[in-house]
Amino acid sequence: MDLIKDITDFIFISSDVERADVIFLPGGSDPALPEKAAELYKDGKAPLIAVSGRYGKQLGRFKGLAYKTDVYAGDYATEAEFYLDVLKKNGVPEEAVICEDRAEYTYQNARFTAELLKARGICVSSAILVCKAFHARRAYTYYQNEFPDAVIGVTPVPGFGIGPDSWYTTERGRARVAGELRRIGDQLSSLIGTDGKK
Repeated sequence: MDLIKDITDFIFISSDVERADVIFLPGGSDPALPEKAAELYKDGKAPLIAVSGRYGKQLGRFKGLAYKTDVYAGDYATEAEFYLDVLKKNGVPEEAVICEDRAEYTYQNARFTAELLKARGICVSSAILVCKAFHARRAYTYYQNEFPDAVIGVTPVPGFGIGPDSWYTTERGRARVAGELRRIGDQLSSLIGTDGKK
């Protein structure tokens, strides 16, 4: 079915950057994301990881882990604090991590990360974005909007069993992808602007 292929191609994006200035890591509670970022860091893909996240706006607190609670057993106040702990436990030195802990949703992850890096005098010409596979298009859109001159590669991580080959086969997968499409649409005007420009 062409509709499924078109949506899959739009939402589930992936691209490679050989080496970058920074790894972007938008917030969440899945340890697979910072574990992947740590792997990329240790492989020499980037010298810096920019973590962003307070907690989900609706919940109003860090929601906690669904798994690996025996490995990451801290009492985390924010997503950034949790991600920092995962990164350190996976061999990333704390001095290689910049934490932004105000963002409550993806658009803020990108914006507040850009503000923080600019305030520290860090210029980004290339980056690697690590995010859930079904979140890739929206996260990439927001980070590219905040870093318009940077080349941003996307390293997707499977999440909730929702991937490009199967998202349409389950109610959960369809709901997640529909939610991503809806959020992109809802925020389109703020990304483009009323005059048709960014």
